[in-house]
Amino acid sequence: MKKDINDRNDIVLLVDTFYQNVSLNKAIGPIFTDVAKVNWEHHLPKMYDFWESILFGMATYKGNPMLTHFALNEKTPLQTEAFDTWKNLFYNTVDDLFTGPNAELIKQKAQSIADLMHYKINSAPPKIRIV
Repeated sequence: MKKDINDRNDIVLLVDTFYQNVSLNKAIGPIFTDVAKVNWEHHLPKMYDFWESILFGMATYKGNPMLTHFALNEKTPLQTEAFDTWKNLFYNTVDDLFTGPNAELIKQKAQSIADLMHYKINSAPPKIRIV
């Protein structure tokens, strides 16, 4: 029987399982492994802190994920398909492991974060003309 996401141990299980699924995914796995060359030993604890902060309001995460993703977008364009794949993998991982209010909340938060990131990355900045 599945339970809800209740603590950091549950976050660790979610994040580890999710990124295992990501690394195996043909569409977005190479973005992480070949382009970003993610150091998983460094990245995963940051993601535990990030999601613990997002879901439980813990002030454990320090960083700016937008800057990281802007830099990654310079190496390989992060388009709608990549964001949709990421969201679907995240939702499916949550649903495979958990059920309950926090499980639903983390999926909503993930969607909001991914959608905002997609918008900021793919919105053309206004062009400034010097006259």
